[in-house]
Amino acid sequence: MAWHAKLDLRYSPAQGKTGLQFSHSGPLRILKSLYPEGDAICHNVIVHPPGGIVGGDTLSIGVQVGEGAHALVTTPGATRFYKSPDLAGVQRVSAQLDDGARLEWLPLEAIAYSGCNALNHASFNLAPTAQMIGWDITAFGLPAAGEPYATGQFEQHLEIPGLWLERARIDAADKRLMDGKLGLAGQRCMGGLWFASGSAVSRAQRERLLELLRDVMQLHGLKSEGSGLVAGVTAPNPNMLMLRALSPLVEPCTQLFKAAWSALRTEVWGLPHSAPRIWAM
Repeated sequence: MAWHAKLDLRYSPAQGKTGLQFSHSGPLRILKSLYPEGDAICHNVIVHPPGGIVGGDTLSIGVQVGEGAHALVTTPGATRFYKSPDLAGVQRVSAQLDDGARLEWLPLEAIAYSGCNALNHASFNLAPTAQMIGWDITAFGLPAAGEPYATGQFEQHLEIPGLWLERARIDAADKRLMDGKLGLAGQRCMGGLWFASGSAVSRAQRERLLELLRDVMQLHGLKSEGSGLVAGVTAPNPNMLMLRALSPLVEPCTQLFKAAWSALRTEVWGLPHSAPRIWAM
């Protein structure tokens, strides 16, 4: 039996506090709103009780961040796309940020199991004075457990309309893509982290942020020597920065992104490191 689940999150400020109203159908839930940084920033964890996505499943997540609201959204564990010989398993995320809104979109990794037929689609619309920090991390197979990504396909669509569009089809049978030097080069985890603004960031600030992320990569590289992690950062347009990484396993990529996220939110928004409690569990 296929699962069709929908979750809508609507954040709005009232008297200095970011409040949440939500609705859901099917097996998607939101845990209790937490405020470890004070009332202005609402932390939430999205939970999918079945624990994985198979052929025919569709998960739809809508996020509306109202004017002046600030939301941080994460997950308690990996999103798992299991073997699906026929129909695709689908996850769709659609977010709208109004003027002055901030969103930190920080789900833990997606895992594409061997034999999966998967679509991961995410779109984030930003009003002119909205900003966000987000990431997407995908692991192919479970190499540490001796379960390689031998068959299957994983399609990905990541978009900030008008600014950035990235589409990929990772087919396990495409050996040039999976193992070639111009592809994944034998790595089995890929990730992208971005800072995006609805209006152009000054050249001086972009240069400061690029230098900041290069410093994070250098420091993290020294700490992770031998991990196989490779990463680079660019400013693909005046509104955003993109940090990309490849690693043989999930952990080096995730650790780098957590360090980069922490540095960015401090530099851009003046906020200290405040990792979601769920990450420590």
